[in-house]
Amino acid sequence: MTKPYKIILSGGGTGGHIYPAIAIANELKYRYSNAEFLFVGAHDRMEMEKVPHAGYKIEGLWITGIQRKLTLKNLSFPLKLISSLIKAKRILKEFKPDVAIGTGGFASGPLLQTAVMRGIPTLIQEQNSFPGITNKLLGKKVNTICVAYDGLERFFPKNKIVKTGNPVRKDLLAIEGKSITAKDHYKLKHNKHTLLVLGGSLGARSINQLIEKQLNFFSDNNVQILWQCGKLYYEQYKHYNSLENVQVFAFIDTMDLAYAATEIIISRAGASSVSELCIVGKPVIFVPSPNVAEDHQTKNAQSIVAKEAAILIKESELESEFQNRFSELLSSATLRETLSKNIKSLALVNATNAIVNEVEKLLKQS
Repeated sequence: MTKPYKIILSGGGTGGHIYPAIAIANELKYRYSNAEFLFVGAHDRMEMEKVPHAGYKIEGLWITGIQRKLTLKNLSFPLKLISSLIKAKRILKEFKPDVAIGTGGFASGPLLQTAVMRGIPTLIQEQNSFPGITNKLLGKKVNTICVAYDGLERFFPKNKIVKTGNPVRKDLLAIEGKSITAKDHYKLKHNKHTLLVLGGSLGARSINQLIEKQLNFFSDNNVQILWQCGKLYYEQYKHYNSLENVQVFAFIDTMDLAYAATEIIISRAGASSVSELCIVGKPVIFVPSPNVAEDHQTKNAQSIVAKEAAILIKESELESEFQNRFSELLSSATLRETLSKNIKSLALVNATNAIVNEVEKLLKQS
Protein backbone atom coordinates (compact mmCIF):
# COMPACT_ATOMS: atom_id res chain seq x y z
CA MET A 1 0.00 0.00 0.00
CA THR A 2 1.39 3.38 -0.99
CA LYS A 3 1.88 6.04 1.64
CA PRO A 4 -0.95 8.60 1.87
CA TYR A 5 -0.39 11.80 -0.06
CA LYS A 6 0.42 14.97 1.85
CA ILE A 7 -1.14 18.07 0.31
CA ILE A 8 -0.49 21.66 1.34
CA LEU A 9 -2.75 24.53 0.25
CA SER A 10 -2.48 28.27 0.67
CA GLY A 11 -4.96 31.00 -0.17
CA GLY A 12 -6.65 33.68 1.85
CA GLY A 13 -7.40 37.25 2.77
CA THR A 14 -10.90 37.07 1.30
CA GLY A 15 -13.50 34.40 0.64
CA GLY A 16 -12.57 34.61 -3.06
CA HIS A 17 -9.23 32.97 -2.25
CA ILE A 18 -10.28 30.77 0.70
CA TYR A 19 -13.30 28.96 -0.69
CA PRO A 20 -11.63 27.82 -3.94
CA ALA A 21 -8.85 26.30 -1.81
CA ILE A 22 -11.39 24.52 0.40
CA ALA A 23 -13.30 23.26 -2.66
CA ILE A 24 -10.08 21.83 -4.12
CA ALA A 25 -9.20 20.20 -0.79
CA ASN A 26 -12.67 18.67 -0.47
CA GLU A 27 -12.46 17.06 -3.91
CA LEU A 28 -8.95 15.73 -3.20
CA LYS A 29 -10.19 14.34 0.13
CA TYR A 30 -13.05 12.62 -1.72
CA ARG A 31 -10.60 10.98 -4.14
CA TYR A 32 -7.90 10.23 -1.55
CA SER A 33 -9.62 9.57 1.78
CA ASN A 34 -6.34 8.83 3.56
CA ALA A 35 -4.55 11.99 2.32
CA GLU A 36 -3.23 14.47 4.87
CA PHE A 37 -3.96 18.18 4.40
CA LEU A 38 -2.45 21.37 5.77
CA PHE A 39 -3.47 24.92 4.94
CA VAL A 40 -1.21 27.96 5.31
CA GLY A 41 -2.73 31.42 5.71
CA ALA A 42 -2.03 34.91 7.01
CA HIS A 43 -2.30 34.71 10.79
CA ASP A 44 -4.76 37.58 11.29
CA ARG A 45 -7.03 37.00 8.29
CA MET A 46 -10.37 35.23 7.91
CA GLU A 47 -8.87 31.94 6.71
CA MET A 48 -7.71 31.27 10.30
CA GLU A 49 -11.40 30.91 11.20
CA LYS A 50 -12.97 29.58 7.98
CA VAL A 51 -10.48 26.78 7.24
CA PRO A 52 -10.80 25.05 10.67
CA HIS A 53 -14.57 25.47 10.35
CA ALA A 54 -14.31 23.43 7.13
CA GLY A 55 -12.43 20.71 9.02
CA TYR A 56 -8.80 21.38 8.04
CA LYS A 57 -5.65 22.30 9.98
CA ILE A 58 -4.07 25.67 9.25
CA GLU A 59 -0.83 27.43 10.14
CA GLY A 60 -0.51 31.21 10.04
CA LEU A 61 2.26 33.34 8.58
CA TRP A 62 3.03 36.92 9.67
CA ILE A 63 2.39 38.47 6.27
CA THR A 64 0.40 41.28 4.67
CA GLY A 65 0.17 42.68 1.17
CA ILE A 66 2.07 45.66 -0.17
CA GLN A 67 -0.06 48.80 -0.04
CA ARG A 68 -0.44 50.35 -3.50
CA LYS A 69 0.09 53.84 -2.11
CA LEU A 70 2.95 55.16 0.02
CA THR A 71 2.24 54.23 3.64
CA LEU A 72 4.16 53.44 6.82
CA LYS A 73 2.69 49.92 6.73
CA ASN A 74 4.99 49.12 3.81
CA LEU A 75 8.06 49.67 6.02
CA SER A 76 7.37 46.44 7.89
CA PHE A 77 6.75 44.39 4.74
CA PRO A 78 10.37 43.21 4.19
CA LEU A 79 10.58 41.96 7.79
CA LYS A 80 7.23 40.17 7.48
CA LEU A 81 8.28 38.61 4.17
CA ILE A 82 11.55 37.28 5.59
CA SER A 83 9.73 35.95 8.67
CA SER A 84 7.13 34.24 6.46
CA LEU A 85 9.72 32.68 4.16
CA ILE A 86 11.57 31.25 7.18
CA LYS A 87 8.36 29.84 8.68
CA ALA A 88 7.21 28.49 5.30
CA LYS A 89 10.55 26.68 4.96
CA ARG A 90 10.07 25.12 8.43
CA ILE A 91 6.47 24.09 7.64
CA LEU A 92 7.49 22.41 4.38
CA LYS A 93 10.46 20.67 6.00
CA GLU A 94 8.24 19.24 8.75
CA PHE A 95 5.13 18.44 6.69
CA LYS A 96 6.95 17.13 3.59
CA PRO A 97 4.07 17.70 1.09
CA ASP A 98 3.81 15.87 -2.22
CA VAL A 99 2.26 18.95 -3.86
CA ALA A 100 1.69 22.61 -3.01
CA ILE A 101 -1.41 24.47 -4.23
CA GLY A 102 -1.95 28.24 -4.14
CA THR A 103 -5.19 30.12 -4.77
CA GLY A 104 -3.90 33.67 -4.28
CA GLY A 105 -3.63 35.97 -1.31
CA PHE A 106 -0.73 37.16 0.85
CA ALA A 107 0.34 33.87 2.39
CA SER A 108 0.45 31.84 -0.81
CA GLY A 109 3.44 33.87 -2.04
CA PRO A 110 6.01 32.80 0.58
CA LEU A 111 4.60 29.26 0.75
CA LEU A 112 4.63 28.58 -3.01
CA GLN A 113 7.96 30.36 -3.53
CA THR A 114 9.55 28.17 -0.88
CA ALA A 115 7.92 25.05 -2.32
CA VAL A 116 9.38 25.85 -5.76
CA MET A 117 12.85 26.30 -4.23
CA ARG A 118 12.53 22.88 -2.52
CA GLY A 119 11.51 21.16 -5.77
CA ILE A 120 7.96 20.39 -4.65
CA PRO A 121 5.43 20.20 -7.53
CA THR A 122 3.33 23.37 -7.50
CA LEU A 123 0.01 24.56 -8.94
CA ILE A 124 -1.71 27.94 -8.68
CA GLN A 125 -5.33 28.72 -9.44
CA GLU A 126 -6.08 32.23 -10.74
CA GLN A 127 -9.73 33.25 -10.41
CA ASN A 128 -9.65 36.61 -12.19
CA SER A 129 -9.14 37.92 -15.69
CA PHE A 130 -6.35 40.11 -14.24
CA PRO A 131 -4.04 38.23 -11.84
CA GLY A 132 -3.03 39.60 -8.47
CA ILE A 133 0.59 40.44 -7.65
CA THR A 134 1.24 37.13 -5.86
CA ASN A 135 0.16 34.90 -8.74
CA LYS A 136 1.88 37.11 -11.33
CA LEU A 137 5.19 36.63 -9.52
CA LEU A 138 4.65 32.90 -9.05
CA GLY A 139 3.50 32.21 -12.60
CA LYS A 140 6.98 31.87 -14.10
CA LYS A 141 8.05 29.40 -11.40
CA VAL A 142 5.19 26.98 -10.73
CA ASN A 143 4.41 23.84 -12.74
CA THR A 144 0.73 24.44 -13.60
CA ILE A 145 -1.56 27.47 -13.74
CA CYS A 146 -5.34 26.86 -13.71
CA VAL A 147 -7.37 29.81 -15.00
CA ALA A 148 -11.00 30.78 -15.54
CA TYR A 149 -10.67 33.29 -18.40
CA ASP A 150 -9.19 33.39 -21.87
CA GLY A 151 -6.26 35.68 -22.66
CA LEU A 152 -4.12 35.00 -19.57
CA GLU A 153 -1.10 34.41 -21.85
CA ARG A 154 -0.43 38.12 -21.32
CA PHE A 155 0.57 37.32 -17.74
CA PHE A 156 1.60 33.66 -17.63
CA PRO A 157 3.67 31.22 -19.74
CA LYS A 158 1.24 29.77 -22.29
CA ASN A 159 2.52 26.19 -21.91
CA LYS A 160 1.61 26.16 -18.19
CA ILE A 161 -1.98 27.42 -18.55
CA VAL A 162 -5.00 25.13 -18.27
CA LYS A 163 -8.48 26.68 -18.55
CA THR A 164 -10.60 25.02 -15.88
CA GLY A 165 -12.98 27.65 -14.53
CA ASN A 166 -13.24 28.58 -10.86
CA PRO A 167 -13.89 25.96 -8.18
CA VAL A 168 -17.09 26.28 -6.17
CA ARG A 169 -18.42 24.56 -3.07
CA LYS A 170 -20.22 21.30 -3.86
CA ASP A 171 -23.27 22.26 -1.81
CA LEU A 172 -24.04 24.98 -4.38
CA LEU A 173 -24.48 22.34 -7.07
CA ALA A 174 -27.52 20.92 -5.29
CA ILE A 175 -29.91 23.71 -4.29
CA GLU A 176 -32.83 22.53 -6.43
CA GLY A 177 -35.89 21.66 -4.37
CA LYS A 178 -34.52 23.25 -1.19
CA SER A 179 -36.58 26.45 -1.35
CA ILE A 180 -39.16 25.55 1.32
CA THR A 181 -36.57 24.04 3.66
CA ALA A 182 -34.30 27.06 3.14
CA LYS A 183 -37.02 29.62 3.86
CA ASP A 184 -38.00 27.72 6.99
CA HIS A 185 -34.34 27.64 8.07
CA TYR A 186 -34.14 31.44 7.88
CA LYS A 187 -37.70 31.88 9.24
CA LEU A 188 -38.71 33.69 6.05
CA LYS A 189 -42.29 34.31 4.98
CA HIS A 190 -43.40 32.13 2.06
CA ASN A 191 -45.68 34.84 0.64
CA LYS A 192 -42.94 37.47 0.25
CA HIS A 193 -40.22 38.04 -2.34
CA THR A 194 -36.75 37.26 -0.95
CA LEU A 195 -33.66 39.33 -1.80
CA LEU A 196 -30.12 38.15 -1.01
CA VAL A 197 -27.50 40.90 -0.67
CA LEU A 198 -23.82 39.97 -1.01
CA GLY A 199 -20.98 42.47 -0.79
CA GLY A 200 -18.12 40.03 -0.42
CA SER A 201 -16.73 38.52 2.78
CA LEU A 202 -15.51 41.85 4.16
CA GLY A 203 -18.50 43.88 2.93
CA ALA A 204 -19.15 46.61 0.38
CA ARG A 205 -19.82 50.13 1.63
CA SER A 206 -21.79 51.30 -1.41
CA ILE A 207 -24.06 48.24 -1.44
CA ASN A 208 -24.69 48.52 2.29
CA GLN A 209 -25.54 52.20 1.95
CA LEU A 210 -27.89 51.38 -0.93
CA ILE A 211 -29.77 48.74 1.06
CA GLU A 212 -30.09 51.03 4.07
CA LYS A 213 -31.59 53.79 1.90
CA GLN A 214 -34.02 51.40 0.20
CA LEU A 215 -35.40 49.59 3.27
CA ASN A 216 -38.78 51.37 3.08
CA PHE A 217 -38.92 50.73 -0.68
CA PHE A 218 -38.34 47.00 -0.10
CA SER A 219 -40.97 46.89 2.65
CA ASP A 220 -43.51 48.64 0.42
CA ASN A 221 -42.86 46.05 -2.31
CA ASN A 222 -43.31 42.98 -0.09
CA VAL A 223 -39.58 42.13 -0.16
CA GLN A 224 -37.73 40.44 2.71
CA ILE A 225 -33.94 40.62 2.85
CA LEU A 226 -31.05 38.33 3.75
CA TRP A 227 -28.29 40.94 4.03
CA GLN A 228 -24.64 39.89 4.31
CA CYS A 229 -23.12 43.25 5.16
CA GLY A 230 -19.61 41.93 5.88
CA LYS A 231 -17.68 41.79 9.12
CA LEU A 232 -16.33 45.33 8.70
CA TYR A 233 -19.86 46.75 8.74
CA TYR A 234 -21.85 44.41 10.98
CA GLU A 235 -21.73 46.63 14.07
CA GLN A 236 -23.03 49.53 11.96
CA TYR A 237 -26.02 47.68 10.50
CA LYS A 238 -26.94 44.91 12.95
CA HIS A 239 -29.68 47.03 14.59
CA TYR A 240 -31.78 46.52 11.44
CA ASN A 241 -32.35 42.96 12.63
CA SER A 242 -35.16 44.48 14.66
CA LEU A 243 -37.13 45.03 11.44
CA GLU A 244 -39.58 42.30 10.49
CA ASN A 245 -38.41 41.90 6.90
CA VAL A 246 -34.61 42.21 7.42
CA GLN A 247 -31.95 39.76 8.59
CA VAL A 248 -28.41 41.16 8.82
CA PHE A 249 -25.34 38.90 8.89
CA ALA A 250 -21.63 39.60 9.11
CA PHE A 251 -21.17 36.45 7.06
CA ILE A 252 -23.54 33.71 5.86
CA ASP A 253 -22.16 30.21 6.41
CA THR A 254 -25.09 28.22 4.94
CA MET A 255 -24.86 29.71 1.46
CA ASP A 256 -26.65 26.78 -0.21
CA LEU A 257 -29.76 27.56 1.86
CA ALA A 258 -29.41 31.32 1.34
CA TYR A 259 -29.26 30.82 -2.42
CA ALA A 260 -32.14 28.33 -2.37
CA ALA A 261 -34.35 30.69 -0.36
CA THR A 262 -33.91 33.72 -2.57
CA GLU A 263 -35.47 34.98 -5.81
CA ILE A 264 -33.18 37.94 -6.59
CA ILE A 265 -29.52 38.54 -5.71
CA ILE A 266 -27.52 41.78 -5.48
CA SER A 267 -23.79 41.08 -5.60
CA ARG A 268 -20.30 42.33 -6.33
CA ALA A 269 -18.75 40.80 -9.44
CA GLY A 270 -15.58 39.19 -8.16
CA ALA A 271 -14.55 36.14 -10.17
CA SER A 272 -15.51 33.56 -7.54
CA SER A 273 -18.86 35.24 -6.94
CA VAL A 274 -19.64 35.28 -10.67
CA SER A 275 -18.74 31.57 -10.96
CA GLU A 276 -20.99 30.69 -8.02
CA LEU A 277 -23.89 32.78 -9.30
CA CYS A 278 -23.75 31.11 -12.73
CA ILE A 279 -24.20 27.74 -11.01
CA VAL A 280 -26.92 29.04 -8.67
CA GLY A 281 -28.88 30.34 -11.67
CA LYS A 282 -30.91 33.07 -9.94
CA PRO A 283 -31.55 36.61 -11.32
CA VAL A 284 -28.62 38.84 -10.37
CA ILE A 285 -28.02 42.58 -10.19
CA PHE A 286 -24.26 43.10 -10.28
CA VAL A 287 -22.80 46.20 -8.62
CA PRO A 288 -19.08 45.86 -9.46
CA SER A 289 -16.44 47.37 -7.24
CA PRO A 290 -14.65 50.15 -9.14
CA ASN A 291 -11.69 49.91 -6.75
CA VAL A 292 -9.95 46.81 -8.11
CA ALA A 293 -7.01 46.39 -10.47
CA GLU A 294 -7.88 46.94 -14.15
CA ASP A 295 -11.58 47.33 -13.16
CA HIS A 296 -11.91 43.55 -13.65
CA GLN A 297 -15.20 43.31 -11.72
CA THR A 298 -16.93 45.52 -14.27
CA LYS A 299 -15.45 43.40 -17.06
CA ASN A 300 -16.62 40.21 -15.31
CA ALA A 301 -20.16 41.61 -15.02
CA GLN A 302 -20.21 42.94 -18.58
CA SER A 303 -19.33 39.49 -19.93
CA ILE A 304 -22.47 38.12 -18.23
CA VAL A 305 -24.71 41.03 -19.21
CA ALA A 306 -23.62 40.62 -22.85
CA LYS A 307 -25.29 37.19 -22.79
CA GLU A 308 -28.53 38.72 -21.39
CA ALA A 309 -27.85 36.82 -18.18
CA ALA A 310 -27.70 39.56 -15.53
CA ILE A 311 -28.29 43.25 -14.81
CA LEU A 312 -25.37 45.63 -14.23
CA ILE A 313 -25.67 48.89 -12.28
CA LYS A 314 -22.52 50.92 -11.74
CA GLU A 315 -21.92 52.35 -8.27
CA SER A 316 -22.17 55.86 -9.70
CA GLU A 317 -25.65 55.09 -11.08
CA LEU A 318 -27.21 53.41 -8.05
CA GLU A 319 -29.02 56.54 -6.89
CA SER A 320 -30.70 57.15 -10.24
CA GLU A 321 -31.11 53.61 -11.60
CA PHE A 322 -31.71 51.17 -8.77
CA GLN A 323 -35.41 51.51 -8.01
CA ASN A 324 -36.43 51.40 -11.69
CA ARG A 325 -34.26 48.39 -12.53
CA PHE A 326 -35.25 46.49 -9.39
CA SER A 327 -38.96 47.21 -9.88
CA GLU A 328 -38.73 45.98 -13.48
CA LEU A 329 -37.15 42.73 -12.30
CA LEU A 330 -39.59 42.27 -9.43
CA SER A 331 -42.67 42.80 -11.60
CA SER A 332 -41.63 40.56 -14.51
CA ALA A 333 -41.53 36.79 -13.94
CA THR A 334 -40.56 36.46 -17.61
CA LEU A 335 -37.46 38.63 -17.14
CA ARG A 336 -36.47 36.71 -14.01
CA GLU A 337 -36.84 33.39 -15.83
CA THR A 338 -34.81 34.64 -18.81
CA LEU A 339 -31.94 35.85 -16.62
CA SER A 340 -31.98 32.61 -14.62
CA LYS A 341 -31.88 30.41 -17.70
CA ASN A 342 -29.15 32.43 -19.40
CA ILE A 343 -26.80 32.77 -16.41
CA LYS A 344 -27.11 29.05 -15.62
CA SER A 345 -26.07 28.22 -19.19
CA LEU A 346 -22.70 29.94 -18.53
CA ALA A 347 -21.79 27.76 -15.53
CA LEU A 348 -18.57 25.73 -15.60
CA VAL A 349 -19.77 23.12 -13.13
CA ASN A 350 -16.79 20.78 -13.49
CA ALA A 351 -14.09 23.34 -12.60
CA THR A 352 -13.12 21.74 -9.30
CA ASN A 353 -12.77 18.31 -10.93
CA ALA A 354 -10.69 19.78 -13.74
CA ILE A 355 -8.30 21.46 -11.28
CA VAL A 356 -7.94 18.32 -9.17
CA ASN A 357 -7.20 16.34 -12.35
CA GLU A 358 -4.23 18.69 -12.85
CA VAL A 359 -3.18 18.20 -9.21
CA GLU A 360 -3.29 14.43 -9.74
CA LYS A 361 -0.88 14.75 -12.67
CA LEU A 362 1.58 16.49 -10.35
CA LEU A 363 1.07 13.91 -7.59
CA LYS A 364 1.96 11.13 -10.02
CA GLN A 365 5.17 13.00 -10.86
CA SER A 366 6.16 13.51 -7.22
